[in-house]
Amino acid sequence: MAVTGASGFCGGHVARAAAAAGSEVLCVGRRPGPVGEHRFWDATRGEPDLAGADLVVHCAAAVGDPAPGSPAEALMREVNVGGTERLLRAAAGRPVVWVSSASVYDPRPDRSLVGEDHPRGGHLNAYGRTKAAGEALALAAGAVVLRPRAVYGPGDTQLLPRLLSRVRAGTLLLPGPDVPLSLTAVENLASACLAAADWGAGAYNIADARPYARDAAVRAVLRAHGVRARVRHVPPGLARTAARVAQALATGEPALTRYAVDQLAHPVVLDVRRARSRGWSPGRTLEDYLSSLRG
Repeated sequence: MAVTGASGFCGGHVARAAAAAGSEVLCVGRRPGPVGEHRFWDATRGEPDLAGADLVVHCAAAVGDPAPGSPAEALMREVNVGGTERLLRAAAGRPVVWVSSASVYDPRPDRSLVGEDHPRGGHLNAYGRTKAAGEALALAAGAVVLRPRAVYGPGDTQLLPRLLSRVRAGTLLLPGPDVPLSLTAVENLASACLAAADWGAGAYNIADARPYARDAAVRAVLRAHGVRARVRHVPPGLARTAARVAQALATGEPALTRYAVDQLAHPVVLDVRRARSRGWSPGRTLEDYLSSLRG
């Protein structure tokens, strides 16, 4: 099995899970992965060497929320779209599991229960746009596409660290009232990546078994990290205005964006029945992860 982006958060977990299941793992990317053989590949140029692999799990991606028109946005497109084109050419008919994101879904319709047929468009940032463009290529090539939301777990450098960084003077401001949100334990995503080799081509939502109440989940995360902070609500309109100002003034990645506000202010619950119908079951929960932090 070849795993691209195996030196990263999600790819590393997939590579370790594959090795634990007895697979010979090729870690494909700029840096070595945690197990197996390393083959260098820069996703912005050239095609990866996949010789000997009978399955490709494509986790390599540029993540973040770059400013519109910035070099980081151009790099994101080159990795997430151009890199996908090069990966699919190199796969040459091998089965591909392509790790996408629930960020491809249109934020304008109701998202209280999002199925795989939910519209894809209206993206609020380059990440959503480029993941949607990349997965369109993967779907056209007959790949299995997985759409997790808000992946967390050991080694996370994005989701929970960003949340913790927004505590100011003992207060964390959240937009709007409490809402239900789907989250995805990285172990659940990894198990889906391995199982998906036997699924039919197409898109599958991947998330924990049940959604979480936003405020309770945030408070649990703060406690597990030893952070004393009060959670306070601000009107969503005010949060969106603050995000527009922050994005207009930013020279790099903005401290607050419309995408970040949207992801916290509205119910976003993924319907995972399609993946479950293939025999996959998400066994890991947020409490499992937080308990491991508490020792």
